[in-house]
Amino acid sequence: MVRDPVCGMQVSEGQDVLASYHKGQTYYFCSDRCKRSFEDNPDAYLQAPEQVPEGPRKVVVVGTGAVGSTFAYAMMISGLVGQIVLIDQDRKAAEGHVMDLNHGLSFVKPCKISTGDYEDCRDAHLVVITAGAAQKPGETRLDLVRKNTEIFKEMIPQIARYDPRILLVVTNPVDVLTYVAIKLSGYSMNRVMGSGTTLDTARFRYLLSRHCGVDPRNVHAYVIGEHGDTEVAVWSHANIGAVPLTQYCPTCHRHCPEGEREALFEEVKNVAYEIINRKGATNFAIGLALVRIAESVFRDENSVLTVSSLIDDYCDIRNVCLSIPAIVNRNGIAGTLKLTLDEKEREGLRHSAAVLKEVISQLKI
Repeated sequence: MVRDPVCGMQVSEGQDVLASYHKGQTYYFCSDRCKRSFEDNPDAYLQAPEQVPEGPRKVVVVGTGAVGSTFAYAMMISGLVGQIVLIDQDRKAAEGHVMDLNHGLSFVKPCKISTGDYEDCRDAHLVVITAGAAQKPGETRLDLVRKNTEIFKEMIPQIARYDPRILLVVTNPVDVLTYVAIKLSGYSMNRVMGSGTTLDTARFRYLLSRHCGVDPRNVHAYVIGEHGDTEVAVWSHANIGAVPLTQYCPTCHRHCPEGEREALFEEVKNVAYEIINRKGATNFAIGLALVRIAESVFRDENSVLTVSSLIDDYCDIRNVCLSIPAIVNRNGIAGTLKLTLDEKEREGLRHSAAVLKEVISQLKI
């Protein structure tokens, strides 16, 4: 494996169609987009040193509603960073959160927490974007797209102006807005990701663990595709303690009725609506999911997470953001895993991509 000189993602040297020759060297690329960018100005990529912000680890949170403030709290407790900056149009609300968080600093590792403006994105290792219109009861994530795209048109260029290292989009519909953020920021595809189905995957594992009576940490299963109504459960790779579910179920004493899997996954897809109907927003689990993503970035872990990323030639899917297992490290998206999906899962993923692409085609970006 070698690194794409444009975005830094890991690629195979055997992909001759995505190779380019320059000054006697062969370079390989993850996508046609990166290949074209390199060929337009190869020296710009070969001479540019890797820029890592100096100083203590810094995260900027844009939007301090239920999700943004919960993430800031969880991040403070984690001890991962030395600086947290909160940005919100409602500056008084952001200041209130900062005051409240600072009052707890004697109980955690040292951290500077403050309110700020977009210029504070300069030298940030990670900017987490939760700002946008909230999802209302009865409203799907895709219903939000036009409102939040307009917000992103104003916000993303102001963030990108200060060149923070990685952008993590959380605002829904997260897959569409991750795509919008890539287009508006001009960043390479590895530097922008969405929270994607990281939370859906966690919900899937929890519900499987509850159903089977095992620790959630010993359940391994993925949800891929859209973070929303067309998401896909990868049953073909689900396992409990390395035992495939197809082998585990026949030995289980429960003898589940037909349709049990479908019912369980319907709960995974719809539980967010149930939470919103009861308390108005989901915030605790997604806050922890964001800390997990940030942890992989800050610690350069190369963790496999189902974040939303720009897809180029995955199950014949191109030019759309959705979730597949991706390797996440200090550079953002370092690569993706090629899952061997069964036919139903492949068709489900293609359908998910088609739905998202149809929405994107109606946007003016």
